[in-house]
Parts: sequence; C-alpha cells; structure tokens
Amino acid sequence: MTPDWRRIDHVQLCITPGSEALAREFYGDVLGFDEVEKPDSLADSGSIWFRAGDIELHLGIDEADAGTSTRHPAFEVGDLDTTRTYLEAYGVETLDETPIPGRERCTFRDPFGNRIELLELE
Repeated sequence: MTPDWRRIDHVQLCITPGSEALAREFYGDVLGFDEVEKPDSLADSGSIWFRAGDIELHLGIDEADAGTSTRHPAFEVGDLDTTRTYLEAYGVETLDETPIPGRERCTFRDPFGNRIELLELE
C-alpha cells in the first residue's frame, strides 16, 4: 500500500550567508509572506521561516549556487496574470513555461537564484 500523501508541509530553499535582510524584504514585503517563529529546537539554525496561507517556506543559509537548478516549489495562485503583473512591477522577470493541460503557469527566480513556479488551475 502506498503512503497517504496529503499536501506539501513545507518547502526549503537556499539563501546565501548574509542575505537575510534581502530575504525578508523579498519574501515578506514583495511576496507578502508572514515570517513565523521557528521552534526553539531550531532557534540557532540560521534559517528563516515564512507562511502564506497553509504553505510554509523555510530558507536555509547555504553557499550552494542554485541559479541554474530546476529545483523549485510550485504555488497555486488564483489569478496568474494579475500575479505576474504584480511581480513585474517589482522588477521580477517572469518566464512562460511549457504548457501543461489544465494549468496555466510561469516561473521566476528569487534574488538567490531559486526557481519558483506559479500556476493557475483551469
């Protein structure tokens, strides 16, 4: 019997050491995620946690170059065109992706090179 998968609990992406202020500005101010307190057991981990609805995003401090990676979270949005227009107003370049039936989608890179997919279900 296969596991009973329900939803994504969280996604962890990488940011470079010393870029925490930029991460808070981009994910908090631009994308509108709420920063959440980490559990006491991880208080010294150096990561930053955010929440948007029931989605958690964890940003770990790492030297790795994610700029060319295809690793990514995919976030469902209610209106993809409006979301793209909003991001582009902040100078975020969005890219069309290969069409998938029933999903309109695009991607962008955050300031740390992480690839983010946005999709709207049709």
